[in-house]
Amino acid sequence: MPECFLDTIDLGSLADRVGTPFYVYSADVLRRRIADINATMRGEHLQPRYAMKACSSRPILQEMRAAGLWIDAVSGNEVLRAQRAGFAAGVEPPVVVLTADVFRDNALAVVMDGKALPNIGSPAMIAELAHAGYRGPVGVRLNPGFGHGHVRECDTGGPSSKHGIWHAGLAPVATAAREAGFPVTLLHAHIGSGPSIDEFSANMAKLGAFFAERIAEFPEVSAVNFGGGIPHPYRPDQPAIDLAPVARALGDAQQQLSRAAGRPIRVEIEPGRYLVAPAGALVARVSDVKRTEENDKGPGHTFVMVDAGFTDLVRPAMYGSYHHITVHGAGTERVTEPVVVAGPLCESGDVFTRDAREFLDPRPLPQPRAGDLLVFHDAGAYGASMSSNYNSLGRAPQVWLDGGGARLVTRRETLDDVVRVECDEALD
Repeated sequence: MPECFLDTIDLGSLADRVGTPFYVYSADVLRRRIADINATMRGEHLQPRYAMKACSSRPILQEMRAAGLWIDAVSGNEVLRAQRAGFAAGVEPPVVVLTADVFRDNALAVVMDGKALPNIGSPAMIAELAHAGYRGPVGVRLNPGFGHGHVRECDTGGPSSKHGIWHAGLAPVATAAREAGFPVTLLHAHIGSGPSIDEFSANMAKLGAFFAERIAEFPEVSAVNFGGGIPHPYRPDQPAIDLAPVARALGDAQQQLSRAAGRPIRVEIEPGRYLVAPAGALVARVSDVKRTEENDKGPGHTFVMVDAGFTDLVRPAMYGSYHHITVHGAGTERVTEPVVVAGPLCESGDVFTRDAREFLDPRPLPQPRAGDLLVFHDAGAYGASMSSNYNSLGRAPQVWLDGGGARLVTRRETLDDVVRVECDEALD
């Protein structure tokens, strides 16, 4: 079952205070997951980075920093948010790495200011750095030709992935970096989670062999980053993840790489989902229950209408992803029936109960009633961080639970927040 940290608080009172929908995070659950990763990466030349795109809320970043994790950022603003949370900039080894396929907005300026090591994913980025006058080391993200995302739409390695520099094109990139005066100090790849921890561990071993064949070409490389992708069991019938195979695979890879390079090589991973998914939940309120009847177009359904939509949690609409749903406080006297949980948005795709093909997949729940609170579990990763202002809605607030107390760490956005960037500025 999902981490039931909400059973220890008065969720109804909290919902009355902050309104629904809202996100809630457990510091205790997060700290346990961080401890798991730190135990897995125990060793002089093993270092975890947090993939902060999963959730960049300040208290979560501060927990990562306090536990000794470093940061993998994917935008200039993520680098600056990490700094605001206390992560050091411009230090060696680099505590913050900026991994990108394109320099967008302030990303290049952040690199030029020395705030993060640029980890380049497209060959032309070397010329872009040189033209801007950059002087310093770089990382190189490779596409090794294989990989497996957690769903089809998240292909992180192989010929259909946009990420990284295709492995056959590494030599000219290395030459261009050398000619520009950029020492390549980091090699990186991210090949996704795969369907199981055993396959993930096997992919790590495969990636270690891939890098061991190439590391001698880079005499200044001091670290190899294996990316993220440690799976998380979203379904209640899935077993907990055993990280022992990951620890063995990464320890073996570190030794293999160090032998191949003839010097100690730091091995990094960058988990995101594994760390924060179980630490967060989205809480919504049922507004109505309505039904359709079967006809020649298809079967009828019971629709449970809630006030959260894909503006708050987009993963089911985007990927057909599963999130376990419970009716808070529903007793055993309620009859269980298959229902479709849907949101308020003016989109037919605003449905939380979908299968992997994104078709409606009614979920058996104790019959929800108007006014009930529904909890979407394991929503800490790519929940709030992927939320939006679609339909001019304000983003949901976020609540932090720690030591028996609750703190509001982001308030609900208002219309003023949504329209603050609007302007009427002449461009001639």
